[in-house]
Amino acid sequence: MQIEGSENFTATDAKTAGYKTAFMLMSSLFFIWGAIVSLNDVLIPHLKSLFNMNYTETMLIQFCYFGAYFTMAIPASMVIEKIGYKNGIVIGLSIVSIGGLIFVPAAYLISYGLFLFGLFIMATGNVFLQVVGNPYVSVLGAPETASSRLNLAQGINSLATTLAPLFGAYFILGQFNTSAEHAASVQGPYVGLAVATFVIAGIFALMKLPEIKKSAGAKSQVNVLKYRQLKLGVIALTLYVGAEVSIGSFIVSYLGEPNIAAMKTQDAAKYIPLYWGGLMIGRFLGSAILQKVSAQKVLVIASVAAFVFIAITILTTGAISMWAMLLTGLFNSIMWSNIFALSIDGLGDLTIKASGILVMAPVGGAILPLMQGMLADISFIGLKYSYVLPLLCYLFIFYYGLSGYKQQSKTN
Repeated sequence: MQIEGSENFTATDAKTAGYKTAFMLMSSLFFIWGAIVSLNDVLIPHLKSLFNMNYTETMLIQFCYFGAYFTMAIPASMVIEKIGYKNGIVIGLSIVSIGGLIFVPAAYLISYGLFLFGLFIMATGNVFLQVVGNPYVSVLGAPETASSRLNLAQGINSLATTLAPLFGAYFILGQFNTSAEHAASVQGPYVGLAVATFVIAGIFALMKLPEIKKSAGAKSQVNVLKYRQLKLGVIALTLYVGAEVSIGSFIVSYLGEPNIAAMKTQDAAKYIPLYWGGLMIGRFLGSAILQKVSAQKVLVIASVAAFVFIAITILTTGAISMWAMLLTGLFNSIMWSNIFALSIDGLGDLTIKASGILVMAPVGGAILPLMQGMLADISFIGLKYSYVLPLLCYLFIFYYGLSGYKQQSKTN
């Protein structure tokens, strides 16, 4: 895969400036989908209170959102293949905008089903953006600096996941006199997001962006899941996303527990950025560490650390339990990129097909939070001990980093 005319990219300052502009625009996509994902962590306690739901019912929020990655990833890829990357971006942003606008009638009717539908539509738009985002950023410049651009873009994504919950806590959470007032508080942030994405879609539509050419000779009919590192990598990545999203989804509820911090909802929501901020810091630190230490070793260390901190969360109470849970974000930071890299290692022309399968891994964010919610609703387990689920996820990720990533014969 390459950019049309990329061999002449360094010929003029004008072209260099054009690529910088394109990268800045692409970075806005990373910011948008990061903001939407972390706003879910604010929306969860808000709708739980509004509709007086248990944990299982509330986690349908994440099920609908991340379920879109599983159901829509292949259709989105097929559409983008036909209409091109630029048009795929415009469509993706437009779909996100439509999903945000659905929050207006959902709040007016106070309909949980309509809220879930709006989230599914927003997630579908995000699927389009993510299918485009990583490969497009990787070719916006010299090949030797591709990983640097991706790390920077992912850092911007983490910046959004850190800032958005603060914004959401201020505008969405609080004390309300009526159900109508309670429901209406989501309209401003999501309509604002809808307007912003629509404007950015218009900018992309008007911009002249480099076209991406596909690499020739890819063996599209080969079953890539026969490769051990990819097959186990899909499982590891799915479990990682599930654990990361589960922990973030329950932060507000967990900090409200009497034996943890007994915080009010709005106060607890202000701690969400600490969890996601750990991912941001970890990604920037990981970028430097990975220049000297292999991805496999870093993954093993991070998975052990995450396992230990979640174990501390389960076995202790008060501030120790709270901070152990929040600090897990720091060690989550490098897991996606390292598992992804190990999964596609050695696949050559099959890399793009393998990447398309790995894009579906966020379905873990739909399944694991729902399962943890079910555990939390069981009286003798409760929210605290439901964290055994992400604990087991980190155990498998440890196995993958220790042994599962190793390649076997490609002729099997």
